[in-house]
Amino acid sequence: MPSEEYQQVVAAMREAASSMLLSDMTIDELRAAIEEGAFPLDEDTTVTSVDVDGVPGEWIVQPESDSNRRMLYVHGGGYVMGSLDSHRRLCADIARAGACAVLSLDYRLAPEHPFPAAVEDALAGLAYVWANGPGDAGEAATVFVAGDSAGGGLTLATLIAARDRGLRQATGGIGLSPWTDLAATPEELASEGLNDPTIPDNRTAITASQEWAAVYAGDADRTDPLLSPLFADYTGIPPLLLQVGAVEMICRDTTRVTEKARAAGVDVTEEVWDDMFHVWQAFAPMLPEGQQAIDRIGEWLRERAG
Repeated sequence: MPSEEYQQVVAAMREAASSMLLSDMTIDELRAAIEEGAFPLDEDTTVTSVDVDGVPGEWIVQPESDSNRRMLYVHGGGYVMGSLDSHRRLCADIARAGACAVLSLDYRLAPEHPFPAAVEDALAGLAYVWANGPGDAGEAATVFVAGDSAGGGLTLATLIAARDRGLRQATGGIGLSPWTDLAATPEELASEGLNDPTIPDNRTAITASQEWAAVYAGDADRTDPLLSPLFADYTGIPPLLLQVGAVEMICRDTTRVTEKARAAGVDVTEEVWDDMFHVWQAFAPMLPEGQQAIDRIGEWLRERAG
């Protein structure tokens, strides 16, 4: 049974989700909306701005962080919104749980910068995190890539692109409610039997996802594996941790990727959390289930880092 705090978070999420359509809001309004209500950082968190080959980023470090154990984090937001500000606390919570240094990347967004801009920025970020750490730290011992929602899909796309281009691969990848199928039709999304209590109108959620996919994809084929990692060959991809809520509209994205990756020989840890909604991990400061998921991320990361 969900915690008492669960209903408070659900109510807040429902209100925020009531108007997230590009047809109802300007891009600037949409981006401002996702910044509202961001959780503050703990006083012992250190944040340092950096330039990642022209892309803004910031190192987020906790007292527990090992500067040689690093993570590249690519935020969610449908490829059209989200920022360093909106995801700073989530990155800080992961940095503490995993005892790692997290580089949050402010990759380019659509519609100003459609596909494949986000993938190119993330690849640059992966190379940067291997070679550069917080302070004067040099080459990393281990590097993970992680992201939520669209950032979860971008995480998988980054690992796939790194393999295909012969670039240095990450130690592992972590997807939080990853969006992996931008080619899904409204009929396919509706067939999932949406039970997410944070979404007041299934049609609104479907329309929003279709709008965001359209502006990011542009004229590209939406089955391109770097756009929709569901269609990728996962041979040679490093270990994955994929967390998703059982009531999410895109829960099937995770289960299908898990099946494909395992069939290709990838070590995949899939966690489907009962009752949990889209990217519930971001509410860890007030939601016990969110903190429990963050703790699991930390455990998995520490195990893979050795």
